[in-house]
Parts: sequence; structure tokens; C-alpha cells
Amino acid sequence: MEKDAKIYVAGHRGMVGSAIYNHLQKEGYTNLITRTSQELDLRNQAAVEEFFRTEKPEYVFLAAAKVGGIVANNTYRADFIYDNLAIQNNVIHQSFKHKVRKLMFLGSSCIYPKFAPQPLKEEYLLTGTLEPTNEPYAIAKIAGIKMCEAYRAQYGCNFISVMPTNLYGYNDNYHPENSHVLPALIRRFHEAKEKGAPEVVIWGTGTPLREFLFSSDLADACVFLMNHYDGEQFVNIGVGEDLRIKDLAYLIKEIVGYEGDITFDTSKPDGTPRKLMDVSKLHSLGWKHKISLREGIKLAYEDFKKKYC
Repeated sequence: MEKDAKIYVAGHRGMVGSAIYNHLQKEGYTNLITRTSQELDLRNQAAVEEFFRTEKPEYVFLAAAKVGGIVANNTYRADFIYDNLAIQNNVIHQSFKHKVRKLMFLGSSCIYPKFAPQPLKEEYLLTGTLEPTNEPYAIAKIAGIKMCEAYRAQYGCNFISVMPTNLYGYNDNYHPENSHVLPALIRRFHEAKEKGAPEVVIWGTGTPLREFLFSSDLADACVFLMNHYDGEQFVNIGVGEDLRIKDLAYLIKEIVGYEGDITFDTSKPDGTPRKLMDVSKLHSLGWKHKISLREGIKLAYEDFKKKYC
């Protein structure tokens, strides 16, 4: 991408989109365009068509999505499949119609089968059944990958897809019910510390394994791939290492400085037992993460305190 190329970051106020936007600015890209959801409802086909016709972006990062944790995914199943399908259908199709030079679609590690072999290789897509709690979201994201592949096959569009692992970092969602596990734990331990609560209760057994990537590292990987990768197959983005939720909880407890007990509510669901990305393809292309989990949680906690305390 040329430094003065017109680049549209869809979803620039979310954690992923804002990380990409900030990274592009830091790298000296000068012609970035954005719209808030109030200014442009990406579910509205006519509005999206008018935006592309008027703005004519050359590159698109499709980071806009309806996202959430297990509770949100399982509660708002219709919203998650409808909103995400509508957003990506409109942005991908208008990118084709208005001759966008390159588009990147951002998916999620939940696209993989619930019991896929570990670590998760790109070729494991559609080889088994999905985790039921987030199936509508996962199906929407799989449709986005296949849509990019279809427009590439039929029209020669340079549309690529990337699948990030579990993300956290600046501008994360700390909603008490609708956030992902790492930011939810930061908030829960912080509030327990402030109130002097004797214990923090965590859903599940604590045994599932999860991998976490800091948002700034994801943004760096996305810009790297936009500049260096044109392949049909999507690319996993992660760190290639995971840990138990129980160990994550104790690490966050230590960083936050909470001194009470941790209790695991085993009546609540665990979700997928393990989701570790195989990132050998990404490493072979020349990119590796820079921010360790401990360092990243410290940065995220400082960001949380600035915004919520």
C-alpha cells in the first residue's frame, strides 16, 4: 500500500479497527477514511453503496463486526448471524463493484470445529461441527471467508482473509456480561479489589486452554499481510502458545493486585476445550508477535483504569 493510498478501516472504533487505524497512522499512511456506525450503517445496502461510490477507497480493512463473549453469542444468536452477514455482504460486494484494489476480511478462531486437532491449521476449516454457543457468529465468519474466495475465483478480486486468535488490548470491551474472558477478568478482579470482596467467581472449570494476542500485534500483522500476502487461503494470526483459563485468572489477579480467593463455578459452560492457532504459515511469511502476555495484560489494565476508573 502506498503511504497516500485511500484506505478505509471499517469498524475503526472497535478494539481491532482502532488498533489497525492507529498502526496505519504510526506507519505514516496519510489518507485514512472512517465512518462511525451512526454515520454509516454497514447493514444498509444502499448506504454502503453510496459510501463506496462517493469515497472510492483503494484498500479496505473489514474489521467491523458484532462481537461478544459466550453469553452474548448464545443470547443474541439471531443478531450475531444477521448483523455480521449483512455487514460483510455489503462491504465485500461494494468493494468488488467499485474496484477496490485489495480487501482484508477479519474473521475469528471460532470458525474451527469444536473438536478439531490442535494446533488449528488453516486446512481444518469445515472438517467438523462447531461450538454450539457461538455457531451463528462462526457461520457468518465462515461465509465471509468463502465470499472472499468466491469473488477471487469468479472476478479475480484480491480479497484476503485473516483469522485472529483471542484478542485483548487497548479499547477493549469490558461490559460485565458481553465481554470476552480476559477483559471480563480484568474488570472482575479490579472491582473485587476496590470493594474488598473475599472471592471472585469464574465460570467453568478453569481447564480450557486459550491463546491471547495483544491488539497492537494484530494490527501490525494485518498491515504486514496487506503488504506482503496475496494468497487465496486465509492466514491464522496468533502467538502459537496457550494457557489454562485458571492460570490466566491467577496471572490477572496478580497484575491487578487482588488478594481474595478464586472460585470456579463448574455448573457453567466451559466452551471449546482448546483453541490454539497453528501460526507456522504466518511465521513462514516473516511475521511474529512482539508483546508477551504478562506485558500485554499490564498495558490493558492501565488502559482499563484510564477509561473506567
